[in-house]
Amino acid sequence: MAAYGLYTHIASNKFRSMLLLAGLFLLIYVLVFAGALLAEVLIRSDAPVDYYLRAASRDLVTAFPYATGVAALWIVIAYFFHQNMIDAVTGGEDVTRQQQPRLYNLLENLCISRGIPMPKLKVMDSPALNAFASGLNRRQYSVTVTSGLLQALNDQEIEAVLGHELTHIRNGDVQLMVIAVIIAGVVGFFGELFFRMFTNLSWNSSGSGWSSSSSRSSSSSDSDSKGSGGGGAIIVVIIAIALILLAWLLSQVVKLALSRSRELLADAGSVELTKNPDAMITALRKIENRGELPGATSAVMELCVDNPREGFADLFATHPSVDSRVKALVQFAGGHDPGPLALPSDVADEPDDRDESAPGQIPPPAPRGPWSDASGPARPAPSEGPWGRHN
Repeated sequence: MAAYGLYTHIASNKFRSMLLLAGLFLLIYVLVFAGALLAEVLIRSDAPVDYYLRAASRDLVTAFPYATGVAALWIVIAYFFHQNMIDAVTGGEDVTRQQQPRLYNLLENLCISRGIPMPKLKVMDSPALNAFASGLNRRQYSVTVTSGLLQALNDQEIEAVLGHELTHIRNGDVQLMVIAVIIAGVVGFFGELFFRMFTNLSWNSSGSGWSSSSSRSSSSSDSDSKGSGGGGAIIVVIIAIALILLAWLLSQVVKLALSRSRELLADAGSVELTKNPDAMITALRKIENRGELPGATSAVMELCVDNPREGFADLFATHPSVDSRVKALVQFAGGHDPGPLALPSDVADEPDDRDESAPGQIPPPAPRGPWSDASGPARPAPSEGPWGRHN
C-alpha cells in the first residue's frame, strides 16, 4: 500500500472509467446480436446455421445506431438520476445542519481542514452500520450514513468513516463504482429481456417448429437435416444463449476492475485526514458483519464502507476483509487492534442458555467468510481495555 502512488491510483481510475464506458457499448452490441439470432429463429426455424449468422449480422448493422442511442440514453439517465435511483433503494434523505448538527459539523470540519468541497449529506433509517459515497461530479457528490451507524459509533469513529468516504471522492473511486453499477444494470436489463424471448421461443418451438422439422428422416436428406432444419436452429439458440451468458459474466467481471486496494487507500486517507488510526480501526471493528442493508442491491452494497456479501471463496469479493484492512492500519499507520468488538445491541442476539457465570460477556460477531458458521459457539469478548489485544 505504501508503494502504490495516490496519483497513479487516481489516473488509473479515470482510465478504467473510460474503458468501462467503451466496454458497455461493446456488451450492448453483443446482446443485440444474440437477440437478433433468437429473432431470426422465431421467424424461420428450418434454416441452416450460416443463414442465421448472416441474417443476424445484417440485423446488427441495421440496429447499430438504435443500440448506440439506447446505450447513450441509459448513460445520460444514469448520469443525472443515479442518485435518485440509489435513494429509492436505500431510503436515504437529505439532512441539514439543523436536523443532524453532530454529523453535519463533523463532515464540514473535515472538508474545511483540507479544502474539500462539501458533499451533500444523507441519512437512511436502518439499524445496519454502514455508509457510502456516490456521485459523478462535484455537484452530485453525497455521503450517506445509516441511523444505526450514528447510534453505535462515537464522534471520532464517525469522523473516521466520513474521512474514508471523502477519500473515495478525492481519489475518483466513486465515479468508477457508479459506472460499474450502470454497466451491471443495463446488461442485466437486456439479458433478462432476451431470456424472456428465449423462453417464448422454446415454448413455440415445442409445438410445430423444431419437432416437425427434426422429424424428417430419410437416407437422402439426413445430413441436410443435421445442418439445417431444427438442428441448425438449436445450434443458433445455443450460440445466442452463450453470448448472453458471456455478456452477463463480463458485466460481473467488471467488479474486478474495482481494485480492492481502493478500500485500503481510503482507510489510509481517512487516517491522513483525522490523524487518528485507532478511530478508523474501531469503526471497522464495530461495522464488521453488521453492515448488511436489507433490500439493497449488490451494486449498492459495493459502494459501502464494508460489504459483508462475498463471492464464491472470496473470488468476487469487492472489499478486502476487515482483518486485512485493520492489519494494514496497524502495520503502516501505527494503530492498535482491539479485536472483534461487541455492541450493546448484540445483547438481544444472545442465546437464552448462555453461561450464567459470565453475564457481562457479549459474543463478538460471527467470523467472516463463505464457510463460516454463524450458529457456532460464541467466543468471549476480550477482557482487556478498549485497546487491549484480543485473546
